[in-house]
Amino acid sequence: MGSPEPRSVSWSVRAACVSDVGRRRQQQQDRFLLDPEHKLFIVSDGMGGRQAGDVAAQSVVTVLPALLERGLERANAAETKARERILYGSIVELSQHLRAESTGRVGLHGLGATVVVAWLSDAQASLAHLGDSRLYLFRADRLLPLTEDHSVVTLLRQRGEITPEEERMHPARGQLTRYVGMDGEVAPVVQTVPLLAGDRLLLCTDGLTSMISDQQIAQKLRTSPHAEVACQALVHAANTAGGKDNITVLVVDCIKDQCL
Repeated sequence: MGSPEPRSVSWSVRAACVSDVGRRRQQQQDRFLLDPEHKLFIVSDGMGGRQAGDVAAQSVVTVLPALLERGLERANAAETKARERILYGSIVELSQHLRAESTGRVGLHGLGATVVVAWLSDAQASLAHLGDSRLYLFRADRLLPLTEDHSVVTLLRQRGEITPEEERMHPARGQLTRYVGMDGEVAPVVQTVPLLAGDRLLLCTDGLTSMISDQQIAQKLRTSPHAEVACQALVHAANTAGGKDNITVLVVDCIKDQCL
């Protein structure tokens, strides 16, 4: 008898997002995309002043999906490297779009935004980010950072000039070295990670991570079995800690339905 044919695994996701203005800000400049049907999830934090931040973050969550869809039509997206190339190229094109949109327009000086993307296919996730919005993997009761901030304080820590504790309170915190809409060459970090049943992805703005520690984040994820409840618990914790910025928390739960 020949070897049995390998069975494919049917995957689904359950996802939720909570976005809150926080306790110190008057305007919400975070934006998000929650698209479980296409397994596409995006979080963006606008920057550059009131109008510019709104325009930039909104463009990230509306223009980027269209660019990804166009990329899919042109490539064999079943290949991991092809999906990574689509992600990379789409974010570069998005950044160029924002630069062109801001040129010569009153109120859009300094337009820019962070972006963090999780794009799932089968049992893996293609990820990309620019800026200090973050993506974590919560697996087997452990919180694993999948991104590293593109910021001045991160560079200082990497050079050994400040400690991780000093990083949280440093006056340069929030100054980004890479973001969507920046001058010069844009270089998003793109990667692909395998997924296991029970994995949980967390996408968030710095309104969460500047208020509570990774240990506190892990505890909330550990004690909140449902995505919506986890989002609410994390936003509440950030606001309780001071809520100094807009807070956006998006949680994706990976579920193995059945073997086919």
